[in-house]
Amino acid sequence: MRRAPRGILLIGLVLVGLAAFLAALVPLTNGVIEQWARRDVELRSELVVNSIRDRVEREMADRPEALGAFFERLTGDERILALGLCDPAGRMRVATARMPTGVDCRLEGSSLTPRFVRTRLAGERVLVGVFPIAGSNPASLVVLHELAFVADRIGEARWYLALLGFALLVGVGGVGTVLVLASQRRDMRALLTGLHELRAARPDRRPLMDPATREESREIRGLLRDFRETMRREDGSPVEWSPSTLQDLLEKELPDAEVFVVSNREPYIHNRVGDRIVVQRPASGLVSALEPVMRACGGVWVAHGSGSADRETVDAEDHVAVPPGKPAYRLRRVWISDEEQEGYYYGLANEGLWPLCHLAYVRPIFREADWQHYVAVNQRFADAVVREATRPDPVIMVQDYHFALLPRMIREQLPKATILTFWHIPWPNAEAFGICPWKEEIIAGLLGSTVLGFHTQAHCNNFFETVDRFMESRIDRDHRSVVFGGEETMVRPYPISIEWPPAALASQQPVEVCRAAVRERFGLPAEMRIGVGIERFDYTKGILDRLQAIDELLTRQPEWKGRFTFLQIVAPTRSKLASYTALQAEAIRITEEVNARHGREGYQPIHLVIRHHEPDEVYELFRAADVCVVSSLHDGMNLVAKEFVAARDDEQGALVLSRFAGASSELSEALIINPYDVQGMAEALGRALVMREDEQRERMRLMRAHVRERNVYRWAGQILLDASRLRKRQRVQEFEAAD
Repeated sequence: MRRAPRGILLIGLVLVGLAAFLAALVPLTNGVIEQWARRDVELRSELVVNSIRDRVEREMADRPEALGAFFERLTGDERILALGLCDPAGRMRVATARMPTGVDCRLEGSSLTPRFVRTRLAGERVLVGVFPIAGSNPASLVVLHELAFVADRIGEARWYLALLGFALLVGVGGVGTVLVLASQRRDMRALLTGLHELRAARPDRRPLMDPATREESREIRGLLRDFRETMRREDGSPVEWSPSTLQDLLEKELPDAEVFVVSNREPYIHNRVGDRIVVQRPASGLVSALEPVMRACGGVWVAHGSGSADRETVDAEDHVAVPPGKPAYRLRRVWISDEEQEGYYYGLANEGLWPLCHLAYVRPIFREADWQHYVAVNQRFADAVVREATRPDPVIMVQDYHFALLPRMIREQLPKATILTFWHIPWPNAEAFGICPWKEEIIAGLLGSTVLGFHTQAHCNNFFETVDRFMESRIDRDHRSVVFGGEETMVRPYPISIEWPPAALASQQPVEVCRAAVRERFGLPAEMRIGVGIERFDYTKGILDRLQAIDELLTRQPEWKGRFTFLQIVAPTRSKLASYTALQAEAIRITEEVNARHGREGYQPIHLVIRHHEPDEVYELFRAADVCVVSSLHDGMNLVAKEFVAARDDEQGALVLSRFAGASSELSEALIINPYDVQGMAEALGRALVMREDEQRERMRLMRAHVRERNVYRWAGQILLDASRLRKRQRVQEFEAAD
């Protein structure tokens, strides 16, 4: 019995020593965290300045008055307190509203060296960073970061360190106690017997824990999750992705690179109306996403010239400068005959690949003649790109399922090209894709890409499985790439998005004005609640199920009759295909039935508007709506959901979103629905209509923050950064081969 006291004494000494060690560790930890946090702020400050330096240098001479508004937008970052611009004498010329008086913005020593000073201004601890700005009029850029969060972070670290210390003390004490007890032979048998009985009484062998302890454990795990999430957010880049950010990235990572975009649909269509030519923007998510990128990057967009006046508006090389009135890049039009259009576009692409990839229960149709047209048109576009290229290594962004063969065709003629292919629609599982008669040719064509992008990781996984099933290749899942024919293709998820802020939002009136205009246009009373759905007339969008859900809502909740109306805006598309004309006819029939069942004189539950709407009209409808419904049966992303969120700068409105749209993985604060469940969709509509303003605001703020941070410039930047890394790697390999 003498070993027990000695063991207990030893445990006590260990615990005392551990407590002393933790007490000594606290000040050291505080110093390390404070030093790290302050250096983190300095790095953030340098990153902000580097991202805006070029624009500041340009606008100091041309538009200095525009810098004030630009600086105010940047201070939306929670770590940036104020921004300012000083002249060489140290006088503040441009400053944001929260810039304290008395800031010393003079540069010391070399004019090329930034200066950091930690001080207290207006009662706040701040870091003042002063950076030199070159140009015809030298100046200095001042960035103020608040440092109060450093103390908060130290306090959090102390709390978690104390928690860790307590856990260690309890753990060491508990283990030591068990060992002491186990060392007593007389008690060992009783201990084993007790354990055996405990196991017999609790066959699931889960440890006993009283409810209070279990609740405390859950709270601690929750606090730790919150702490990790806070650290994750704070470690994110404060740089706002914008056209200038994308331009800077191209200049830095891909200097002198020629940039091409290849798509079937063109961003601007010239049509003849009577004796005049009008310009239209097509109703296309692809165009909505890529057009802002091309305005930022410049270069050449190669697309099918489909407008009735397209030939009249191009030069001798089939080029036209766009956008009209403010050209930023060239549009190169490729001409396709009516017969080729029938086979390549309507046939193989939209009667074959579209239903095959969307799994929308429309049977894919494959014809040999359509395939031959598809091959011929892909080759024509490849030849057009090669003729346009003036360098052996251009950056070529190939878009969508119309050009599955194009990457390989370009690769054969421009082996040094960086080919970035983005598949805008879903990629099905291997078994589904296996029914395509030309699956091997399509996969081989896509594997001519340097980078192959999909919206989601699930689509990437499906592609890997398809390649593994049908192609002789090597799949490296760790590096997420496929080696085929000695060439490597990176396969990555790049969730596409929209520009921020949207260009169409700049010309919009306040929400109340938009709402009044829409109510007047449709003859709606002031108290009428408005729902909207806006898309192309396509069977994958779930339009028929949506109309039936409105019928279900008014049947189950008749109090909404006369108080709620739904504006279904659809742009006609692919009207030559029987499945699309049948869809339109069915939508008209259901609309008439619902209106007859629930409507009355002066009240129409559904307004079905079948025509193209310009972006300004779409955003006005979004701003007027109380609820937007996106009920895709299967969709790669669906940018309508993100456009609705971007349009609501009043932070109001509710989004009802299909779980089968790629956007649902990003906009989780929407009301997520199963579009095949009509009753569930009706219930979600009813919930959206009674949602409190504060709940709308919280949901919309989170979604807007996501769309703002992950905008289309970030999407393009991620792809271009990956391309840049691969180009650099290829150059290194060329050097090694030369040696």
